[in-house]
Amino acid sequence: MRTDIPSPARGYGWMLGGKDNYEADRQFVRQMLKNLPEALDAARENRLFLYRVVRHLAAEAGIRQFIDMGCGLPTDNNVHQVAQRFAPDSRVVYVDIDPIVLAHGRALLADDDSTTVIRADIRQVEEILDHPETKRLIDFDEPVAVLFLSVGHMLPDKDDPRRILQTVIDRIAPGGYIAFTQATSDDPAHRALMNSQLSAYGLTWQTRSPQEVQALLAGLEPVAPGLVDVNDWRPDPDQPPLPPRPRRAEALRRRLQAQQGRLRVRRPAAQARLITGPWQAHGGAGRAKARRRHRRLAERTRWMRFTAPDGRTSPEGG
Repeated sequence: MRTDIPSPARGYGWMLGGKDNYEADRQFVRQMLKNLPEALDAARENRLFLYRVVRHLAAEAGIRQFIDMGCGLPTDNNVHQVAQRFAPDSRVVYVDIDPIVLAHGRALLADDDSTTVIRADIRQVEEILDHPETKRLIDFDEPVAVLFLSVGHMLPDKDDPRRILQTVIDRIAPGGYIAFTQATSDDPAHRALMNSQLSAYGLTWQTRSPQEVQALLAGLEPVAPGLVDVNDWRPDPDQPPLPPRPRRAEALRRRLQAQQGRLRVRRPAAQARLITGPWQAHGGAGRAKARRRHRRLAERTRWMRFTAPDGRTSPEGG
């Protein structure tokens, strides 16, 4: 493992207060914050959002199976920890392409048979859904929540993100959920600038307009509370806090925002329902079973995105 080359996963973990990072990662984040000081707020607010979303899915929606696409390094209140706090029988599959994430995840989950981590490219979503570890823990005849948190903007149009999402929608049973976050901006010039800046850091990135996100998620209808900032999506001032902000990153952010004028950094999120069922009938008894479930259950698929109402967009999520 190279510690002199920055890892986006380690850098993101540092913004959340994690300890598994090196100077190269911290320097990478500090350099990024010079152009995008709102990224620190975005990363942390979206992580708090993850807690509320998973809690809702496990405690209120009755979901017991989760797939976390592009999960990143383990930190506090990971998906399996939140889900199992409210539903101890929850099962979780973490997916990430970064070998560093795989190593840390396997160490964390060594004694947990209900949770696993696999190394895979989310663009090859069929391989993830058919992976032996996924099949071991996930029953696609029952509702599943698939999380794409802070992943949408890392899937440019050339990767056909609609195909990726549709493949998942076609596999999850009625009552399943998709959580999806996407950095957006209404300003084409700002989108282009942000894309070029983040590409220069070696990230694959595409900031989209809200209209492009809606097209990407065509067929989904907002569910109350509708399209709102992530901070306004079922806010809970009593939810577990994140570890303290990294002091050097926070000092840099404050200094830059004081120079530029304080940014209103708010990430809207939406929750949406799939109108036509995300189920895939298989002949005979399987078809009849799917139809019965289709009649019994609300066919709910949910997605979230984040942006800033003043046109500024924050790049990181959960």
